Amino acid sequence: MYTFNSRIRYSEIDNKGCLSLEALLDYFQDCSTFHSEELGVGLDYLRNRHLAWVLSAWQIVTERYPKLGEEVVIGTAPYAFKGFFGYRNFLMETLQGEKLAYANTLWTLMDMEGLHPAKPTKEMMEAYTIEEKLPMKYAPRKIILPALRGVDTETLEVKRRHLDTNNHVNNGQYIRIALECLPQSYCKEGVVVRQMRAEYKRQAHLKDKIYPVIYEDGKIAAVSLNNEEKQPYCIVELEFMDMGEES
Repeated sequence: MYTFNSRIRYSEIDNKGCLSLEALLDYFQDCSTFHSEELGVGLDYLRNRHLAWVLSAWQIVTERYPKLGEEVVIGTAPYAFKGFFGYRNFLMETLQGEKLAYANTLWTLMDMEGLHPAKPTKEMMEAYTIEEKLPMKYAPRKIILPALRGVDTETLEVKRRHLDTNNHVNNGQYIRIALECLPQSYCKEGVVVRQMRAEYKRQAHLKDKIYPVIYEDGKIAAVSLNNEEKQPYCIVELEFMDMGEES
C-alpha cells in the first residue's frame, strides 16, 4: 500500500477541534494523486493522452476523527481493474496503528475528447500493483433515496473555486455543499458522520446551477444535488452517530 505521513492542521479541523469529514476526503484524494504521480501515470500522463479518472462512488467509514496535531498515516491501494473501472481502497491510521478511517471507491477512466469510457493503457496496468481488498462492509454503489418528500434548499451557482483540473466540480466539493445544506441539528456537540456514501451521476461545470434537496430518515440524511431538470449531479448519504452511543 502506498502511504504518506501527515499531521492534523488547524485549517483541517471543524468546530469540535477534530479533522473534518471534508478534510478526510481531501487526504484520501491527495493520497491517490500522490500515488499515481509517483508511478509516472499522474496528471501529466493522463492529460497528454486526453484521459481522466472520474470518480463514480465513495464510501467512507470513520472509527474516530483525529484531533489537532495528531500524526497520521494515509494509505491507498487499487484492488481491481475491470474494463474501464478502477477500484481503490483508502486507509487512515495513527502512527501506532489505530485505524481511524477507511474507504472504498469506484473510478471510471474517461476519454475526455470523445467523452466516453476508456480502458487503462498498458503502462497504467503495469504501474499499479493490485492488492487485497480491505476488510470492511462494502455498501452498494447506488444510493436509494428515502421514500419521503424531499425539502428544497437554497440554489447555488458553480464558482471557479469548485472546479478541479478537469474543469468540472471536484468530487470533494459536492460533499462540502451537501454538508452545508444540512439543518443545524446535525452539527450539535457529540454528533458525527459515521459513514458517508456518494454516488456521482453527471458533471457540473462553471456557472451551472445546483438545486439541493434534503431527505431525512432518522439518523440518515441524504442530499440530492440536482440540475435544473431535477436530475442529480451527485447524491450524498450521511449516516450519523452520537458519540455517546459508541460501544
